[in-house]
Amino acid sequence: MLDPHTGLGASHRELSAVLETAPDLREGPQLDTILELLAQRRTMDLSDLPPADQAQLVSARTQALLPSVGHLDELLTSAKDRQLIVKFGIDPTAADVHVGHAVPMILASRFQRMGHRVVFIVGDITAKIGDPTGRVADRPPLTDDDIRANMQSYRDQVTPFFDFEHADFRFNSEWLAPFTLPQFIGVLEGLPLSISLQREDFRNRLETGSGLSMAELVYSVVMALDSVEINADIELGGLDQLLNMQMCRRVMENRGQTPEVILATRLIEGTDGSGAKMSKSKGNYVGLAFEPKDVFGKLMSAADRLLPGYLAALTELLDPEINLLRDMMQDKRIHPMGVKTLLASDVTGAIHGRVPAEASRARFAAQFSRKRFSDTPDLPVINVEEHSDATVAELLVNITALVPSVGQVRRIAKGGGLRLVVETDADQQDSVVLSADEVKATVIVLTNTYAPLTDQPQARRFVKCGRALFELR
Repeated sequence: MLDPHTGLGASHRELSAVLETAPDLREGPQLDTILELLAQRRTMDLSDLPPADQAQLVSARTQALLPSVGHLDELLTSAKDRQLIVKFGIDPTAADVHVGHAVPMILASRFQRMGHRVVFIVGDITAKIGDPTGRVADRPPLTDDDIRANMQSYRDQVTPFFDFEHADFRFNSEWLAPFTLPQFIGVLEGLPLSISLQREDFRNRLETGSGLSMAELVYSVVMALDSVEINADIELGGLDQLLNMQMCRRVMENRGQTPEVILATRLIEGTDGSGAKMSKSKGNYVGLAFEPKDVFGKLMSAADRLLPGYLAALTELLDPEINLLRDMMQDKRIHPMGVKTLLASDVTGAIHGRVPAEASRARFAAQFSRKRFSDTPDLPVINVEEHSDATVAELLVNITALVPSVGQVRRIAKGGGLRLVVETDADQQDSVVLSADEVKATVIVLTNTYAPLTDQPQARRFVKCGRALFELR
């Protein structure tokens, strides 16, 4: 139980009381109060927490902690008179950072608010090798231009989770580029080859003949030099980085340093609920560079069963509060859509700010919850006369760019997700499901075909394709 005299303890008491009396979290003053409390927690000073509570606050969000929670507790206790160095690194192998990467960054923010120094390392050298973890074949090498392009927006994307006035943002080329071959040989001499060959992913690639380069074999050793350079006390990363981080401990020890404490966070599932981890390649991710409405909408589309895990990984809610929300959903005291609205509002607010998050929530409510498309702000509007010869697919893909391809429009139509919707001032809404063949129908043909529907007095006409929506005027 948190000490109620600490800032976090008082916040927990207040938030729990609001949750107990919240009739619905889809809108209303209770939701606003909870979101305000969570926003305050993102910047709350945590240095007043006892070391044991600090250790619990971060260890509760880890899947693996080495050597032990007790060791972390001792480290935090001994650090009352000094700043710990907390390392988090990411290789710029792609341009986007998604919320799955944010899980350890949120923990890093907590360490920062406990008074410790976070060092965010962009691996512009390690990106040239490419992390081999979990891969079935070697990845195509990145050029310097590729890496430079990917790095351009990294700092902006992760800034919502850090106060860079009290954290370091560094590139590992600072110390790896001048590192000499004799120095590197000296590091390798202290490491038996069996360490790398014990890795199951490496053995599988060798057995299947998929290839394993020498560069990949020493990737974790090169990554370990980052820990040596900053003399890290703690390293944060996803669970898939556990073996790499264990190598960091080994190399630090060989270099005469105290091995860092490792905190490996759970890999969160993608929004599609398929069980696959969140990744850009599967399209089941929420990018930190997404527009506010897209962050909100993507989280609102997540499977209900993912809610407890997402709340734990992506918000500042504490375990007792998450358990209370889960119990309230199970007892049908609160609708899952309300909990999902809380999640989407908080994460969107953390990335983009409160005002864009509120606008995204209003837009979503107008478009999906109340089913009143006429209330949706900032909808794309298509002039019927100007685009009378354009097909439905062309409007969605080329003109509004709401859907990435004609093939996707056709797939949505086959699933019954393509509709022509008409709303009147009398709050009446009528719709017709468009077939896959009508994807190729022009605007003029479409409006003429359904003239009894579209020619109603004071009617406003909309085309909805999955979550995409625009107005015909």
